[in-house]
Amino acid sequence: MIFALFGYGRFGRAFADLLGQTGHTVRVIDAQADVPAALAGGSPAAALDGADWVVLAMPVPHLEAALRELRPLLTPQHTVIDVGSVKQHPCQLLDTYLGAAIPHVGTHPLFGPLSIARNEPRRTVICASAQHPETASRTRALFASLGCSVIDKDPAEHDHAMAKTHALAFFIARALVEMGVGDDLSMAPPSFLGLANMLAAVRGDAGHLFAAIQRENPYAGAARTELIEHLERIHARLVASDDAMPIPPPTGA
Repeated sequence: MIFALFGYGRFGRAFADLLGQTGHTVRVIDAQADVPAALAGGSPAAALDGADWVVLAMPVPHLEAALRELRPLLTPQHTVIDVGSVKQHPCQLLDTYLGAAIPHVGTHPLFGPLSIARNEPRRTVICASAQHPETASRTRALFASLGCSVIDKDPAEHDHAMAKTHALAFFIARALVEMGVGDDLSMAPPSFLGLANMLAAVRGDAGHLFAAIQRENPYAGAARTELIEHLERIHARLVASDDAMPIPPPTGA
C-alpha cells in the first residue's frame, strides 16, 4: 500500500521506517525536516496521488492548519489517520474538516523510536468516528499487520487515561531531567531502570510531545494538580513522623 506521511519528526521517522520494513511505499512531506530523497514526496498533491493512507504526524497544534490545506486534495479513496497523543480535539477536527466524505479515524500508537529499538510489544489506540465505522475496522487490520495489539476507546476515555499515565509520567520525568537526575546511572539500582527509560524519552523529545500531552489534553492539568497534592501530603507525613508508611491497596481492591 501507499502511505502519504505528513510530518517527519521523531515518530514520523520511526513510523516511516516501520512501514518500509513491512513492504509499504512511503511518501513523506515535511518542509521543516531533512527527508531522505528516497522518501521525499515532492508536493502534497504528488504525495497524495494514488495513496491509500494519509498519515497526519505533525505536532497536534498544527493539525487544523494541515487539514485545511489538504482537504481540497483529498478524495474518498484516501483513508486519513492522525497519530497524535491526545484524541478529543484531533478527532473533532477530523470530523469537522473531513466529515462523511473522507474516511478517517483517530489513532494513538503507544510506541515510538525507543520502544521500537528495544523491540517492546506494540499497542495502538483507535478512536473510531461514528461517521466511518468501516474505516476503524480497516485501521485495526493495518496496525495488526504492523505487529500491534489494538485497543478501542472513545476520545474522552483515551484522554482521561492518558492524563493519569502518559501526561503524569512525562511531568515527573521532566522535573527529574531538569534536576539532573539520571545523568549518572553507575549506581542506579534495578528499580530505577524503568524510570530511566522515561527520562530518556523526555530527553529525546524536542518539546512538542511534552507540550501536546500537557496542554492539549483537557484532563492533564487536573491530574498534575492531584499529583502535586499527593506529593505534598506524603512529604508532610514523612516530616511529621518516623513511622512506616504502608502503601494503600489499589483503588477498588
